[in-house]
Amino acid sequence: MNRKEFLQKSISAFAAMNTLSSLKAFTDTLPVQGKRMPVLFTSHGNPMDIPLSREERAFWNTLFELGKDLQKNYEVKAALVVSAHWCTRGTFVNISSEQKQIYDYYGFPEHYYDVYYHAKGSPEIAHEVKKIVPSVSETTDWGLDHGAWPMLMHLFPNADVPVFQLSIDYYAKPEYHYELGKQLKSLREKGVLIIGSGSLIHNLKLAGQKMRTNDMTPYGWEAEYDLWLKKQIDERNFANIIGYEKSHKLGKLAAPTPDHFVPILYSLGMTDNKDDIRYFYEAAPAIPAFSERSFIIS
Repeated sequence: MNRKEFLQKSISAFAAMNTLSSLKAFTDTLPVQGKRMPVLFTSHGNPMDIPLSREERAFWNTLFELGKDLQKNYEVKAALVVSAHWCTRGTFVNISSEQKQIYDYYGFPEHYYDVYYHAKGSPEIAHEVKKIVPSVSETTDWGLDHGAWPMLMHLFPNADVPVFQLSIDYYAKPEYHYELGKQLKSLREKGVLIIGSGSLIHNLKLAGQKMRTNDMTPYGWEAEYDLWLKKQIDERNFANIIGYEKSHKLGKLAAPTPDHFVPILYSLGMTDNKDDIRYFYEAAPAIPAFSERSFIIS
């Protein structure tokens, strides 16, 4: 179906809709597949790691092995990434068919900008997001930022999985992000791998204070908060994670800004009681005031 036919079909269908059931029928245009797709929450590392090989960086190799398993066991039609590095007022979905690579880090040596990942977009599936949640705006003004492509180039190194991003409304409350994840849960039934990409602990100011003196040791509080978060996830105390700013004394220290924390809320919002949560990476972080805890929901 070309764009003109799609628009004509959309206008006709919406004109005929008088009930919620008819709306649901229209938004169910993607075929349901037999195996429900997992959901990921993953760290995307830090820009310093981008040129490192999988042999040099254990986390990259873990993503590589995970990607092989995913493509072996599931028909991954597309990946939707909620990246910490696309923050907007309101929520946007990128409907581009060609994804430009965004080098949204600055002041690094030249070879950091010689790394390429040429993934295609998935306009058809990206349109589904708008149909499921009409308040989401469509745009072609983005691409893949460094919350997406450095992770994806190891997860799907052949760039054979179409990918698109959903922005983070920087000004929305945590409950908004969790509820939006719940609304988009049906994409799991249609071959879409949803990836929340951020970091459960991410305090750049504190990290910089140590790194400027070449001190990569943690402050000490990171392990306490990381284990508390793990306990909340394991026990399905998602309300404590949604209320992270007040539910633990270290919440605001670990996440002074929402951008890197709230991607987990999308992943958790897509979780059902029958899902298992498995941590595929939980090694100690390489830099202070940071976390690389990552998990798969399936």
